[in-house]
Amino acid sequence: MTHKPIRKAIFPVAGLGTRFLPATKAVPKELLPVVDRPLIQYAVDEALEAGIEQMIFITGRGKGAIEDYFDIAFEAEATQRERGKDLSALEGTRLAPGHAIFIRQQEPLGLGHAIWCARDIVGDEPFAILLPDEFMRGGKDNGCMKQMVAAYQQVGGNMVCALEVPIEETPSYGVIDPGTRDGPLTQVRGLVEKPAPGTAPSNLILPGRYILQPEVMKILETQEKGAGGEIQLTDAMAAMIGAQPFHGLTFDGRRFDCGSKAGYIEANFALALEREELRDQIRAFAQAELARG
Repeated sequence: MTHKPIRKAIFPVAGLGTRFLPATKAVPKELLPVVDRPLIQYAVDEALEAGIEQMIFITGRGKGAIEDYFDIAFEAEATQRERGKDLSALEGTRLAPGHAIFIRQQEPLGLGHAIWCARDIVGDEPFAILLPDEFMRGGKDNGCMKQMVAAYQQVGGNMVCALEVPIEETPSYGVIDPGTRDGPLTQVRGLVEKPAPGTAPSNLILPGRYILQPEVMKILETQEKGAGGEIQLTDAMAAMIGAQPFHGLTFDGRRFDCGSKAGYIEANFALALEREELRDQIRAFAQAELARG
């Protein structure tokens, strides 16, 4: 059986990034760099690697720099060319005409509301969602979304990325109520948003990657506020279980929670160690710092 291809991806980037103040007073958190590329670039690259063509950014006030980032930097590019400088660092920062769409979320009503804002662009197609501050690091040419798209092509329906965490961390996330398992695929019987301590149905959380059918938009249209007084995407997805196939795919790779300061620093350190030109210097620095106690 063939399934409609995943051609569109939504990037919710309207959040205020208050955990990174004062830096995010002037710079959107999605543009904070991990080594030398902003978080949003890694997420877009992940989507492109998976064969996704159209990027839909849900923005808010003060996020115009994200739109500028994916535009032509005429002055910088012209100056670099005149000086004979290499422009390869800018590859991927300019999306094809019509392949970057920016939608303003006027009110901070939650992730579910942010996704619903893209309903007219999504239309009747399945689509992906990537949360940029959840930095998913897969193997070479095998990123998280590429793994999910490959699994979706086999089973169709709805799919979420699944990640095992210590059970005590589950109150901070959406959690899967698991059914049967087949290798990395887990049947999703239910979803619980931020369960109270000791009540989580498993330690499988949703770390910010989704493939959803367009019917979720109809549910979000009348979705009431849930946990945290916001319109929760998890609640809308839960309403689709049973009506359509629903699976979780255990991601083969590493996840860095760049919505937290510790996770953001860990991502920078890990990626610096991957870079041949930085590895020795960073390792020596870390060893010296640890020796200092």
